[in-house]
Amino acid sequence: MIDKSKVKIFAGENSKYLAEKIADSLGMELGKSNVLRFSDGEFVTSYNETVRGQYVFICQSTFPPSDNLMELLLMIDAAKRASAGKVIAVMPYFGFARQDRKDQPRVAIGAKLVANMLTAAGVDRVMTMDLHADQIQGFFDIPVDHLYGSSVLLPYLKSLDLEDLAIASPDMGGSKRAHTYAKHLHAGLVICHKKREKANEVASMTAIGDVEGKNVVIVDDMIDTAGTIAKAADMLKEMGAKSVRAIATHAVLSGPAYERIENSALEELIFTDSIPLRKESKKIKVLTVADLFAKTIDNVMNHHSISENFIM
Repeated sequence: MIDKSKVKIFAGENSKYLAEKIADSLGMELGKSNVLRFSDGEFVTSYNETVRGQYVFICQSTFPPSDNLMELLLMIDAAKRASAGKVIAVMPYFGFARQDRKDQPRVAIGAKLVANMLTAAGVDRVMTMDLHADQIQGFFDIPVDHLYGSSVLLPYLKSLDLEDLAIASPDMGGSKRAHTYAKHLHAGLVICHKKREKANEVASMTAIGDVEGKNVVIVDDMIDTAGTIAKAADMLKEMGAKSVRAIATHAVLSGPAYERIENSALEELIFTDSIPLRKESKKIKVLTVADLFAKTIDNVMNHHSISENFIM
């Protein structure tokens, strides 16, 4: 078990819902911290208890707005200045991860910038889950524990006991992820090919693979505006799929996402709680990753391997 005298767990304002579950899983209480906001929007973070010499775990998913990222940076800085022994950022959702390379002229590489800012703030380790691009781990010169949502999503899929199962990737880029799920579930593989004319808007889509009479599960790392997922589900249903579900680690769900989900052929969407839902939906089921992160924290503190937490 974890030595509770050496560890303290804190959370940013918008990630307390998950941090409390992680702390509870470890048999601990969430540390006390405070955010003071000025009338112009500026804010300052502080700890209401000593962290001197402690392993300080700060849970904060950096989904929009960017205040979540800034709050995490300030909390890291405050912990270092308060003589914390080690500071570990627990980031179930790593924002700006879609900006992992220069895919067109004169653009920023946002994921690398975020890595630089976390390092400059003084973080000693990062725990995250299902990065949009695996190579982001290499943007850091400190340990990065990259966990997979499949640790909780796969067992749920198996519990559904679906016959004639097929795993689908919503695009070519996600084919590796879909292939891994298909291998674990002994299912067929379907690849959707999409064309975009601009960001967040799918112009056309086709599918490669056997869909007729199949219970199809679309696998992705995140769902943002739900345009791709909704279009893929409708297309697969038209191609003869018996049912269409989708699973994704991060429920970004911005803009018209909820409306598109409700109007689509999707029977069910399964997410983790790396990002809180803006509103409830009968089609959406959320699985917690609190125990996964709690177990990883425990293993790291006890110098045990965390490889058992890697299904993919």
